[in-house]
Amino acid sequence: MPFLNMKKYLLISALALLCATLKAQAPLDTLFEKRLSELENKSRLKELVDTFSILADKKQAQSQTMLFTENATVETYQNSKLISKLSGRKEIGEAFERFLKNFETVYHFNGQYTVSITGNKAQGILYCMVYLINTENGKKMRTTIGVFYDDEYVFENGHWLISNRTSTFDWQDRNELFE
Repeated sequence: MPFLNMKKYLLISALALLCATLKAQAPLDTLFEKRLSELENKSRLKELVDTFSILADKKQAQSQTMLFTENATVETYQNSKLISKLSGRKEIGEAFERFLKNFETVYHFNGQYTVSITGNKAQGILYCMVYLINTENGKKMRTTIGVFYDDEYVFENGHWLISNRTSTFDWQDRNELFE
């Protein structure tokens, strides 16, 4: 009989240990899932700002507007002065289209990017070099602009969108291009 009790004791102990291990594993699984979700969302947000830049380079202003919420705002500052305030996709798209028509070539090179996510909202800062090339008086001119975007994002209908963008044109350089 003592041998049977010992077997019973070992079996109960093993089951208790297994339950404790599984219980301890649950918080780790939850933590892992949370961290994985955060990394996925940060990747999606980086793709959002990169897609914005690529569409600008292709001069697809109307496609760019679909990266914004319906009633998004875009404020642009130059030399610490507000030079433009746009509201809503329609106004944003029209303004972007007018601006991009001035240039033969547009290149955005995105650099440092940080983002923090809280639920279905996020905030991010992106540094960017913008190269704009056009012809003036028969001369090819390149304007280089150091820009940073201070963005607010919202997760709607399964997608991250820009709800507010503050563009700061920090500095600018203009040169003639020689071929």
